[in-house]
Amino acid sequence: MNPHLSKSRLAMVSLLPLTGLLLAANAQVPAKTLAAGGDDPAFVLPTLPYAQDALEPHLSARTLSVHYGKHYQTYVDNLNTLAADTKMAGLPLEEIIRQTAGKPDQAGLFNNAAQVWNHTFFWKSMKPNGGGAPTGKLAERITATFGSFDAFKAAFSEAALTQFGSGWAWLVQEGDTLKIIKTSNADTPLAHGQTALLTCDVWEHAYYLDHLNRRKDFVQAFLDHLVNWDFAASQVK
Repeated sequence: MNPHLSKSRLAMVSLLPLTGLLLAANAQVPAKTLAAGGDDPAFVLPTLPYAQDALEPHLSARTLSVHYGKHYQTYVDNLNTLAADTKMAGLPLEEIIRQTAGKPDQAGLFNNAAQVWNHTFFWKSMKPNGGGAPTGKLAERITATFGSFDAFKAAFSEAALTQFGSGWAWLVQEGDTLKIIKTSNADTPLAHGQTALLTCDVWEHAYYLDHLNRRKDFVQAFLDHLVNWDFAASQVK
């Protein structure tokens, strides 16, 4: 549970699923909520899908606490501030992203909305005792696209390591095709009509407390021990 949200505040809101991010019927994701008293709809942080120490030793509770409780919280707070009293107030998160993408005068709103979406997807892309290899249709499609699972891992790692500065590495679906892409800063596949299947956050705050400047170590830990392949498979269309 996010320590910054009081029980009274949580009691004021009711969570609705974020389209496209359902891992299971009871999945908890950033949701648009309606405060008591008729206030404008606002976005709030849900609980993480696991305890903050559940990904140790590969991702520490300290890193997750700062990343989730500070950075993620700030994006949500900024989104609410920027959307308030505008035509974006009350829209679903995905629609805000689509309507603001590529518009310089809406960059602040896009960046914060996209970062809320990206981070939510990142939390779901990991699980305790994750890693290994996918199975079923996703495994077949990865092999068909990249030649082998090892080739996929090498290509995904390269994307994550060659993303200059802050950004993300993604496995996405575009039509019937799987692709590995990288995006800078807050950019997201959602803004380009792609379906995200998996992401690794390579902003420094995602790994610096654990790995310092060794992004390669973090990406390796992500692929070997953290990836939630069940979630990735659930996103395939």
